[in-house]
Amino acid sequence: MAAGDDLFASSVTEATPATLPPLAVRMRPASIDEVRGQESVLRPGSPLRRLIEGSGGTAGPLSAIIWGPPGTGKTTLAHLVATAADREFVELSAVTAGVKDVRAVMEAAARNRDLYGRQTVLFLDEIHRFSKAQQDALLPGVETRQVILVAATTENPSFSVIAPLLSRSMLITLTSLDDAQVEDVLNAAVTDERGLDAAYTLAEEAREHLVRIAQGDARRALTSLEAAAGVALDDAPAGRTDDSPLVITLEHAEQAVAQAMVRYDKTGDQHYDVASAFIKSMRGSDVDAALHYLARQLEAGEDPRFIARRIVISASEDVGMGDPTALQTAVAAMHAVAQIGMPEARIILAQAVVHNALAPKSNAAYAGINAAVADVRAGRGGAVPAHLRGSGYAGAARLGHGKGYVYAHDEPDAVAKQQYLPDDLVGKTDYYQPSDRGFEARLQERWTWLKERLGRG
Repeated sequence: MAAGDDLFASSVTEATPATLPPLAVRMRPASIDEVRGQESVLRPGSPLRRLIEGSGGTAGPLSAIIWGPPGTGKTTLAHLVATAADREFVELSAVTAGVKDVRAVMEAAARNRDLYGRQTVLFLDEIHRFSKAQQDALLPGVETRQVILVAATTENPSFSVIAPLLSRSMLITLTSLDDAQVEDVLNAAVTDERGLDAAYTLAEEAREHLVRIAQGDARRALTSLEAAAGVALDDAPAGRTDDSPLVITLEHAEQAVAQAMVRYDKTGDQHYDVASAFIKSMRGSDVDAALHYLARQLEAGEDPRFIARRIVISASEDVGMGDPTALQTAVAAMHAVAQIGMPEARIILAQAVVHNALAPKSNAAYAGINAAVADVRAGRGGAVPAHLRGSGYAGAARLGHGKGYVYAHDEPDAVAKQQYLPDDLVGKTDYYQPSDRGFEARLQERWTWLKERLGRG
């Protein structure tokens, strides 16, 4: 073994670096005390902590569905549930397992319970990939506590897990680690004998880069650290005999991983969350935030046509007549994106986003149509006034249709004073209420004048 290779080996194993388990596996917490983050769900007396400690109460432990982003400890917590109370542990992946595998686990769990008095923990990773029928197969075992199901998912269980299974399980929501917690994970991995065993030191700039790239994902932080250590080892002088730790520099970290992984699922809650934040940032006039969420969607591979449609909706819903040209820009962008595609489409989308975000805002048209629809759905709005009814067919005149209608263009300012609303809505509607922002401030003045001319003042 070369001198440099010896620096990489863990002191707890005689294995070579090539045969060592990944750093993220070696550094998996062996107890609750080693878990970083998730303080709220692991507080003393919490359901998850009691499940891990084996104190499920007189009724026995409940199953749990653990929902959270990657690298937040879902698999770790499942292992702790199994090992802390000396339970049988079985792990399945929803990617490869089927109903037959689930039933085999249930049968083995029944034997372990009846013959040895041991509980079985079934850890099912990526449960959102199970079909409804496959999830149904879990219900009998969970219902009778034949197994303690610990299911992990990165997708919102409300969308991906059947209601009967949700109702029989605790829902544990994990959150991404903050920067300080990710830094703790890295520091421990550098010094711990299970990790790099102090064979390396991590330069401060390299540490900051790895923390930023991780985006709250402990597994990604450890994987990036391991890759950076490999780059540092390759960069070490040949035949090096110095036993001092190798320094992992910013350059090593950047060579190992230069681009953050965008956490996004085009069919799950991340899709809806980021799209929602995108719309709300434009509505809130924060152009920087709107561009950020635009970039996140594009970098994650979101369909630019989907984004363009959201911008068109925002141009009417949130900008409206505050700046009528915003809709023109948005519609032009939608058509241009369809013709041009990525990567240039990002420039067109950015222009439309900036226009929407910076424009004066008014939802008066949006609120107006909602109010009008509400009246129609409530049954308000009687017959169309006779003078407004169509008169271009035989018999219309005999019915009085169109009689008394005043042609607006024959009147001063092309405004005819006559009743337009159905009888039951006269004097009771005020659907359109212009704001005093942007172009609509001029419309507010005109609408007030028009209502007086129409006899509705």
